Amino acid sequence: MLFLIWFVMAVAALVLYFRQIHSRYSKHDIKHLKTSESLRSMAKLILRINHFTDDLQRFYDNFPDERFIGSYEFLTPKIMIKDLDLVKRITIKDFEYFLDHRVFIDEKLDPFFGRNLFSLKGQEWKDMRSTLSPAFTSSKIRLMVPFMVEVGDQMIQALKAKIKDSDVDYIDIESKDLATKYANDVIASCAFGLKVNSHIDEDNEFYQKGREATNLKYTQMLRFFCFICFPKLMAKLKFTLFTEKMTSFFKNLVLNTMRNREEHNIIRPDMIHLLMEAKKGKLKYDDKTAQDTDAGFATVEESSVGKKVIDRVWSDSDLIAQAILFFLAGFETVSSAMAFALHELAINPDVQEKLVQEIKENEIKNGGKFDYNSIQNMKYMDMVVSEVLRLWPPAIATDRICNKDYNLGKANNKSTEDYIIRKGEGVTIPTWTIHRDPKFFPNPTKFDPERFSEENKRNIHPFSYMPFGLGPRNCIGSRFALCEVKVMLYQLLQHMKVTPCEKTCIPTKLSTESFNVRIKGGHWIRLKIRS
Repeated sequence: MLFLIWFVMAVAALVLYFRQIHSRYSKHDIKHLKTSESLRSMAKLILRINHFTDDLQRFYDNFPDERFIGSYEFLTPKIMIKDLDLVKRITIKDFEYFLDHRVFIDEKLDPFFGRNLFSLKGQEWKDMRSTLSPAFTSSKIRLMVPFMVEVGDQMIQALKAKIKDSDVDYIDIESKDLATKYANDVIASCAFGLKVNSHIDEDNEFYQKGREATNLKYTQMLRFFCFICFPKLMAKLKFTLFTEKMTSFFKNLVLNTMRNREEHNIIRPDMIHLLMEAKKGKLKYDDKTAQDTDAGFATVEESSVGKKVIDRVWSDSDLIAQAILFFLAGFETVSSAMAFALHELAINPDVQEKLVQEIKENEIKNGGKFDYNSIQNMKYMDMVVSEVLRLWPPAIATDRICNKDYNLGKANNKSTEDYIIRKGEGVTIPTWTIHRDPKFFPNPTKFDPERFSEENKRNIHPFSYMPFGLGPRNCIGSRFALCEVKVMLYQLLQHMKVTPCEKTCIPTKLSTESFNVRIKGGHWIRLKIRS
């Protein structure tokens, strides 16, 4: 009987605790998902019934008149920001209140993830941003274009050989796989100084490690959800995001490359060299980089945070962490943008032919050569890439953690009091749904590069378009990513005609089998040598 009484009291206390936590939004008249709805949505994701973007879109659309809306991740309250003026305040004006991303990886257990630029917090993040920013200016990226072109030549040769060996004059390929191999070889060359050809040798260790790290299988998805909902428990159980074998591979790769270059005085204008310069304190902004040029409409500008000169020595582990981050970002997000670009060009032949015509004109104008400057001057290319990043943003949302209590204002016009978000609580800025809001982009699901024409792009609300984030904590590699995507499309369309095939998913629908943004059934296209 005593045990039964204690059990009932414990259950009652737990229920009251949950009710108190989950009644917070109701007390402040903030529209929100009920606990049962949140749990149901999470269950559908885990059971692969819905994709994360489905729930994000439904959540966003169900509350049209709200400036922000509430949700819970198990016991953790989280606010989704809808009002663009509030987005501006959080990411720029009052940036210091929302300086950090939420990080669910313990840096002591997994330093190569917990110590990268995305995960670092506060002053350490500012110092690392200042250290790395000079590595991502246009003056540095332009030196890497020849490496990208070399990788593109390998890709074209491999594709032409496969078409020649086929019984027909075309091949059907999975373009995400094609783009991933290209992105892998570019990051191997531009970041690590390695020459690999994943189109010929799919078993090379560099490519296999990338697939292992970025292909979120079902068990990895479950682990990822556990990291989000129970970070302290996962830390106590000493779970890590990457395997020991994978971290050892990158550790040895970076340290051995650095050691070899120092011993033989090898200088190659890639990321490893720039990291070595950063460690020595020799990587600084100069007059040339201060006047940095855009790589397109989607380029994000470096803030004053990244342009400060610092005097700080970083450990080898810190540098390895940044190298791994470059690899993962280059492997997954850039290849995703490429794959969706090829998909849209296949099902929109008028757009493809207009882009091909611009490529031909550029060939004639520059005598068959192209470099960083010429490719950035291709206006229609930039329109196409900008629209791909609007419709299919590589990061579907971005987050910030509040580091001191902050007044978000009233949730809607009928609210009677302001809402104070507390220190340690998080906000989400839903890139995916803002990019698809008809208030900002009419007929939002249509692929229409003309949105970004000279006449139209000035009408785009500056905070409605954020493929690389906003404010000082934006993506440091936007110039590199945009350049890589454009070089790949240029070379491929120069030699290949892209069309749909029997496996092409029309209309486009996302797969629920992966946490990544993937097309159902795969990104299938047909390639034929252009006459």
